[in-house]
Amino acid sequence: MAIDSETLRAVMRHWTTGVTILTARDGAHAHGMTVNSFTSVSLEPPLVLVSLERNTRTHALVEHSRAFAISILGEHQSALSDHFAGRLTETTDRLDGLSTHTALTGAPILRDNIGYLDCRVVAAHPAGTHTLFIAEVVAAQSASEAPPLIYFNRGYRSLAL
Repeated sequence: MAIDSETLRAVMRHWTTGVTILTARDGAHAHGMTVNSFTSVSLEPPLVLVSLERNTRTHALVEHSRAFAISILGEHQSALSDHFAGRLTETTDRLDGLSTHTALTGAPILRDNIGYLDCRVVAAHPAGTHTLFIAEVVAAQSASEAPPLIYFNRGYRSLAL
C-alpha cells in the first residue's frame, strides 16, 4: 500500500523541529529560505544534511555555488521565518534590509541568530522532488543562549525549560 503525500504531510506535522534560514550566494545573486529539513550527520568530519526542493531559487544557488549558510532562529524570530518562507509579501530579494555577514564560503549569514553554520557541499543526492545536500561545516558559532524557534503541527512553539 502506497502512502499518499497528504497522509505523509499530516503525520509529519507531529514531528517537532527547530527552524533555520538557509542562504546561498552565487556571484551577485543571493537568496534564502526557511528550512527545517536539516540535521547533523557526523562530528568527524563535521557534516550536516539539508533537503531542498529542486524547483526553488535557493536550490539553484546551492547547486551552482556548492555552499550555503544555516542561521538558527531564536523563539522571537517567527516573523523572520515567515518572511523567508514567503508567507508574508513575496519580495525578489528576501535579504534586502537585513544585516548579514559572511564567514568562509561567502554565503550570507543573518547577524541576528542563535547560531550559524557555514557549509561546503560535498555530496548531492536526488530524492523524489528534492535534493539531499551533504555539506562539510567549515565555520560555526553559537551566538546566543536564547531559546530556539520550534515548529510543530503548523505553528511555532516555545520550549518550556
